[in-house]
Amino acid sequence: MTKKFYITTPLYYVNSQPHIGHAYTTVACDILARYKKSKGVGVHFLTGTDEHGANIEKTAKEAGKDPQQWTDEVAAKFKDLWKILNVEYDDFIRTTEPRHKEVVQKVFAKLLESGDIYKGSYEGNYCYSCEAYIDDKEATKDGKCPFHKKELTPLKEETYFFKLSKYGDKLLKFYQDNPTFLSPKTRSKEIINFVKEGLQDISVSRTKVSWGISVPNDDKHTIYVWFDALENYGSAIGMGEALDGNMENFKKFWPADIHLIGKEIFRFHAIIWPAMLMALGLEMPKKVFAHGWWTAEGEKMSKSMGNFVNPHDLIDKFGLDAFRYFVFREVPFGNDGDFSMTSFKQRYNSDLANDLGNLFSRIINIAGKNLEDKKIEANFDGGFGLTKNLPKISSEYDKYMEDLAFDKALETTWKLISDLNKATATHQPWVMVKEDKEKGVKFLKEVLVCLELVAKQVAPFMPDTATELKKRLATLEKGEPLFPRIQD
Repeated sequence: MTKKFYITTPLYYVNSQPHIGHAYTTVACDILARYKKSKGVGVHFLTGTDEHGANIEKTAKEAGKDPQQWTDEVAAKFKDLWKILNVEYDDFIRTTEPRHKEVVQKVFAKLLESGDIYKGSYEGNYCYSCEAYIDDKEATKDGKCPFHKKELTPLKEETYFFKLSKYGDKLLKFYQDNPTFLSPKTRSKEIINFVKEGLQDISVSRTKVSWGISVPNDDKHTIYVWFDALENYGSAIGMGEALDGNMENFKKFWPADIHLIGKEIFRFHAIIWPAMLMALGLEMPKKVFAHGWWTAEGEKMSKSMGNFVNPHDLIDKFGLDAFRYFVFREVPFGNDGDFSMTSFKQRYNSDLANDLGNLFSRIINIAGKNLEDKKIEANFDGGFGLTKNLPKISSEYDKYMEDLAFDKALETTWKLISDLNKATATHQPWVMVKEDKEKGVKFLKEVLVCLELVAKQVAPFMPDTATELKKRLATLEKGEPLFPRIQD
């Protein structure tokens, strides 16, 4: 059986339109999925939308629409963006779908029966943007939400609780036994320290929110949006059947190999979701990877400042693959990044137009005129020392891809491109083929073998470009510039 790889994005909340943050996470998953597929791994790539809660109710009302109409429209925009970004997902789940609702209610009923969920009342400070109660220790010094910097609202309501406090020690033991579960390592300390301070039971229902999944046999309550949303990773692949004892479909993909998320939702995925799985007696995901945030020109992106980077605009102007390349070459994956048009144009002209585009154009043109059989010989060594390092380069690239060090993987490929450019400038094949054609052809053949590896390694990041590179390598026909220079 082919080894499986189950990868997920978070479910994106449909209270606003998709932006670069959503694009970043989803393209990262697509890159990893494409890489794994190239290695013959059976990949299942899940994405989708989170559609319940007070924020959706409020946003839809302000737009003069009912919540279902609103969620239908925004979910479609996410699907449209994934199509534009050339994201090859396998499943798109929405929390308003019957297949998800049924599982959420089944999980709630099961945990209610086991005593892991119980009824009580809650009083605390609530952030409507987070749709969550904020502990005093989490709030800012002036008593605001640490994420949205908004005033908190004192609330008291009857609620169902999940016994999160019961799982603190078990979680710490799990983190210790599975050191790569919390990734990247730089973020693991924050989670471990939070759990060590002692976990409180959490409210998992709301009485003041009508747009949600009803608590089984208690219609006055709807299930808390986060408790609902986290279960998508299981509801999409047969968790409902698994809870009834039929594990066959669920086991095809579970456990998840990686949940790829933004750092602002790390705690939900690294604490609450694993505790829920423990309570259900199900296997844990292998890794939760929390990447950083993007700013724009040094400022936090916000609608009021008008500095949201719209992927559509960049793609229309400079092409999809240039966008995909830049966001994963510019910043180590996991760190925060800043989007600057100056940096984008510099990378485009230097890395793509000059280094990659000109090299391919020049070599394909000369090779097309001088290689009679138009074929590239596998592992050809013409004595110029260019192909001897390819196994080492491949090995380094694979290691970086497995570690999600996407910038390092691309750096490895561009080091090869740089070496090929230097060798081309030194040996001047356009002169060699005139003075000693046999020697010139050997040089060209050796460079072409290296360019095949380049095409293979850029494929997860720039799939359309890679397809074009492979086509030109197969025919040795010169085409239009791959990346026309940006002129200011």
